[in-house]
Amino acid sequence: MKRATLIMLAAGLLIAASAAFAEEAAGGRVPVPHPPKGKGTHCVAPIPFMRRYHMMMLYHHRKQYVHEGITTKQYDIARCVSCHAVKGPDGKYVTYASPKHFCRSCHDYEAVKIDCFECHNSVPPAANKSADAGTMTKESEADAARLADYLKNAKPAVERESGQ
Repeated sequence: MKRATLIMLAAGLLIAASAAFAEEAAGGRVPVPHPPKGKGTHCVAPIPFMRRYHMMMLYHHRKQYVHEGITTKQYDIARCVSCHAVKGPDGKYVTYASPKHFCRSCHDYEAVKIDCFECHNSVPPAANKSADAGTMTKESEADAARLADYLKNAKPAVERESGQ
């Protein structure tokens, strides 16, 4: 009885292995992600480089921006999102909650959870959102007034450094 079970198990493994080899020969047995292409004419760096090093570049950009106050646009996540945003069937951009989101296409495949969109938008800003920037609330007017007062009384950096 044990021998028959072992023979059946071995036969099953051989059949499964031959099916896997046939599948691999027909184009690969593991489905790879196919992220949608960006909207621009080219990426900020060659595609193979971006696939391998995009996270390091984003970390470097974050360190420059948050810790050193250096602002650059080249590796800005908002720029990435604007170029790589994907629209759903309703014509609206899908958020990171959707499996169709550009970032999710590879991150789900790699089983990597990202936390970028806990702070950043996962869709581009609305096209007419900047048109509303002219309307200020009473709170933002008060903030602007406080900032203006502060700037009137603040010494320029040259004066502070020279001790004047």
